Amino acid sequence: MKNGMKNLALSAISVAAIIILIIGACVAIPYYNVWQQEMSGRAEFAKAEQNRKIRIEEAKANLEAEKLNAQAEIERAKGAAEAIRIENGSITPTYIQYLWVRQQNNLNNKTVIYIPTENNLPVLEASRLPLDAK
Repeated sequence: MKNGMKNLALSAISVAAIIILIIGACVAIPYYNVWQQEMSGRAEFAKAEQNRKIRIEEAKANLEAEKLNAQAEIERAKGAAEAIRIENGSITPTYIQYLWVRQQNNLNNKTVIYIPTENNLPVLEASRLPLDAK
């Protein structure tokens, strides 16, 4: 009978251990859920704070770029004013033609450019044939 008592005691201890584990889990799980939610909230707050800092840095970079663009525009205007001053305050037709030709460099995919002559009329090419008609 000693063996039967031993088995009974071992079974009672096993049942008690399982009951203690179940009670411990019932107590610990709510605390774990609260802790997990707190950690999740901290992570979201840190992410929001980082996103705010990124937006602030982007705004600062945009402001700096606008300041630099404004400075470039001021320098361009100073250059234009200096060019006019060098021309003694008068803009000649030759200078206007130069500016017009220089502006044409900004246009792409142009194969024919008509430059105004003395009366600001282009020279027309009535006999010009397309390249593949030759």
